[in-house]
Amino acid sequence: MSISDHALAIEAAQAGAATVRSHYGSALARFDKVGGDFATIADLEAEKAIIDVLRAARPDDVVLGEEGGRTGPAGNGRTWLVDPLCGTLNFAVRNMLVSVNVALQIGTATIVAASADPFTGEVFWTDGDAAYLRTGGTDAQLVPSAESHLVDVNLDPPFPNRNSFLAARLLADDDFIHRFRPRVVSTTLAVAWVAAGRRAAYVTDGHLRDSVHFTAGIALCQAAGCVVTGIDGEPLHTGAGGLVAAADSQTHIALLALIRKQRLPSEPVSG
Repeated sequence: MSISDHALAIEAAQAGAATVRSHYGSALARFDKVGGDFATIADLEAEKAIIDVLRAARPDDVVLGEEGGRTGPAGNGRTWLVDPLCGTLNFAVRNMLVSVNVALQIGTATIVAASADPFTGEVFWTDGDAAYLRTGGTDAQLVPSAESHLVDVNLDPPFPNRNSFLAARLLADDDFIHRFRPRVVSTTLAVAWVAAGRRAAYVTDGHLRDSVHFTAGIALCQAAGCVVTGIDGEPLHTGAGGLVAAADSQTHIALLALIRKQRLPSEPVSG
């Protein structure tokens, strides 16, 4: 292998980001998917650009793409998760809040990951040991911070835990309003921002194991030293599922307390 896995993740994410950027502002045909979701030509071509980079360097690896599904030989235990354009609806209406996510899993462990912002040229990446921001060819280690008090909440369905947790209810909680300031950017770029200290936390419901959308951002947060659990405080991908990624333990504890306020009195509370 002439190129390291983390360098390959960066290269692939940058290739996807360049393709996304080239389509910005153009007329975009929509290809309908299930549940009201859709893809555009930018999604499809960005995924192809990413997979071309990965295939050239790692022809024996599996690739799981959001648009094309699982391709490649099975057996070596290496799977690349590819989200070519996270924030398709944003992009389609010329909102620049999008990201391109690439992550490598070996078994159940995420080994490397990269999340690229097509419009700033920034790439958030991890080699599995630490997390970094690459700008203009220069890398700086990411340092989480809760100083902003900004918390991103994901309001996109599905909501598998809606009876005990709904992100939208946080927005009307007086204790949440007193301590935090909500943001809703509708792209997992915001998860990388937690690792970078630009957000205090990110909260979402959902089943996120092996998610092409969330795996890269979660890996970045973990490598940067954030506190990362499910919405019930249990280890990630267990219990109720979902995600609370916080810059520090105090922020994490405060958000779990706010989430637990939504539970019905008869419901058990984990932790």
